[in-house]
Amino acid sequence: MAHLLTLSVLTSILLAGYLLFRYGNIPHQHILVTISVLTAWCFSFLIVFTIPLDVTNTLYRQCLQEHNSNGLLITSPNLNNSHVEILPVAGTECQAPWGMIPDSLFPNLWRIIYWTSQLLTWLIMPLMQSYLKAGDFTIKGKLKSALIENAIYYSSYLFICGILLIYIAAKGVSLDWQKLKAIASSASNTWGLFLLVLLLGYALVEVPRSLWNNAIPGFTLQYAYFKVAKLNSSKAEAEENVEDVLESLQGISRTVPNNHQLRPCVETILRKVPTELLERAVRNYTRGGGSGGTSSIIPSEKALVRIHKQVIKSLQTLERSESLWSVQVENVFYLEDVSRNMHSQDRRFKSEFPPQRTQLGKIMYSPLIHWYWECFCKAHFFKMLFVLASMMSIMVVWSELTFFNRRPVLSIFANVINLAKYSYDFFTIELFSMIVLCYLFYCTYSTILRIRFLNLYYLAPHHQTNEHSLIFSGMLLCRLTPPMCLNFLGLIHMDSHIIKERILETYYTQIMGHMDVIGIISDGFNIYFPMCMLAFCLATWFSLGSRALNAMGFQQFLQNETIATELVQEGKDLIAREKRRRQRVEEALSRRRDPTSITNEYIAKYRNLSGSSIQAGGFGAHRTPTDGLLCDGERVGYATVSTSLNSRSSPLTVPRSLSEEINERFGLSTHVEIGFKGTANTFDRNETIESSENMERRIGSPPRDLFDDV
Repeated sequence: MAHLLTLSVLTSILLAGYLLFRYGNIPHQHILVTISVLTAWCFSFLIVFTIPLDVTNTLYRQCLQEHNSNGLLITSPNLNNSHVEILPVAGTECQAPWGMIPDSLFPNLWRIIYWTSQLLTWLIMPLMQSYLKAGDFTIKGKLKSALIENAIYYSSYLFICGILLIYIAAKGVSLDWQKLKAIASSASNTWGLFLLVLLLGYALVEVPRSLWNNAIPGFTLQYAYFKVAKLNSSKAEAEENVEDVLESLQGISRTVPNNHQLRPCVETILRKVPTELLERAVRNYTRGGGSGGTSSIIPSEKALVRIHKQVIKSLQTLERSESLWSVQVENVFYLEDVSRNMHSQDRRFKSEFPPQRTQLGKIMYSPLIHWYWECFCKAHFFKMLFVLASMMSIMVVWSELTFFNRRPVLSIFANVINLAKYSYDFFTIELFSMIVLCYLFYCTYSTILRIRFLNLYYLAPHHQTNEHSLIFSGMLLCRLTPPMCLNFLGLIHMDSHIIKERILETYYTQIMGHMDVIGIISDGFNIYFPMCMLAFCLATWFSLGSRALNAMGFQQFLQNETIATELVQEGKDLIAREKRRRQRVEEALSRRRDPTSITNEYIAKYRNLSGSSIQAGGFGAHRTPTDGLLCDGERVGYATVSTSLNSRSSPLTVPRSLSEEINERFGLSTHVEIGFKGTANTFDRNETIESSENMERRIGSPPRDLFDDV
């Protein structure tokens, strides 16, 4: 019976795990960060996937209540008075929805999901985020810094809650535990609704627009050039920031002596810096004259904590910038390939820098299929998605403007649900609710994944998102998902406190509660503020926000703007430079792989000089280390002829090695017999020095044929 709920749970876990794997770096990030972010994302997705089941369950109970002559009405004492459990009997006209879930399961499920999400988003994850950002060197110090930072953060919320409690007490409303929970949950939902309207006002226009722009290859390529130029600026800025921070760190490192108590803290910071960057910082510090004017003042522990935070932040920013630069360069190369293949006659997709693909991938996604998808089908597919997304955005905006009107029903979503409810078509209700929620889900969450808060929190793909940004995204999802679902229930007229009509409510709204104790929020903000979504959509349509940011110096991609055109041209130049660099690398690799190239001929020639065969006038197979001095040159036969003065000389027919000649000619004349490892003429320190007569007899005329080739 509960197979749909099981499927929703599995889908939520898989989706959250995939996104965490794509954006996070699981092997290198803290295990607590992985668990908390995975839980936050999974519970947020589970709320979205389970709301349609709660809606159909509620409509089924409403059907049984309307046909109560064929059913039995039972009120449960565990929940409030709006919770009813109806047991059907034989002969009823209401058919149980596919995948019916027991009534006792929903309340406990929503309690676990909602309050766990609230605990994560308001208490655990902010503390964890502050703990990770702290630059202290001990666990106690990190916890202390996190508590102090969050105490300042929560003091503002406590001040607002105090004002609300004073307002409620002045109204003469008695407060109990249930109303306090309702105030807490509704205050959180109100804050989430404020963010939701802002994000949806942007995404409901930007999502269809981005789909249309992706269907235009020329626009996509120009925007990619623009992003390359901006990423290059960000990368250069990150490199400069790292150099400045590491230069300060180098000065501190030279100031703190090795036997000082703060030296382990300095070593902890230095271990987090890559070796290449550290060596570059040392060179820059020495070149700048910092070594001559090193201060003798030893920094305090607070100064080390501050520089530690700066090092962590700057290195993470640099790593993310370099990774995004590489990914964007590959994307531009691919878009240029698409642009070149657009007018290809043979209809085979050809890449300038073809990626490495398996044989199965080449068969399944052949160049012919690749060309038809990229150059023919993809544009039409995105245009079709643009039409569907535009229709959904228009319906969402219209329903947000009219959902509070009960008679007549103007909300499009409410009319669709009512038509399906009259015929008790629960499958259509589940499918339609899932489509609407998934679209709201995509618009909201895609905006979160792309939003950047002054480069502090940014979800970068390809495992380049730091732990702070992951925690921040988890906090946003936990705060936005409950108000988004409550807003959807209001759009389909399933919230009795909005349409002012007593109906059976979903278990979700029963657990969430209502803000009836504060009329200015329940009757004003929660109803009329979503109407401001139209204003945000119009501002996004005319790009007012982008124009304002562009005027303040934050470059935005606006067509027919001078700064955008210059950045596009700069991106083209950067890509051309990167392309030439890669071409030089590939040419060097191809020359090494080509056996007929001149370089490989020389390599083979010198490699084969050490052959084992003995040639006339050449060197023997038994070589010594000094023989390599002559083996690397041309083979010239220096046959050493035995003289009558040398009774130990080798026969004329046997060539000798260079070490033998040196030992024979100069060893005894200098009272040292030179030997080399691996030869028979090894030097023996205990050998008796021969008499002077023998030495005089060994000194003869210069050897023959030594310079005959000159």
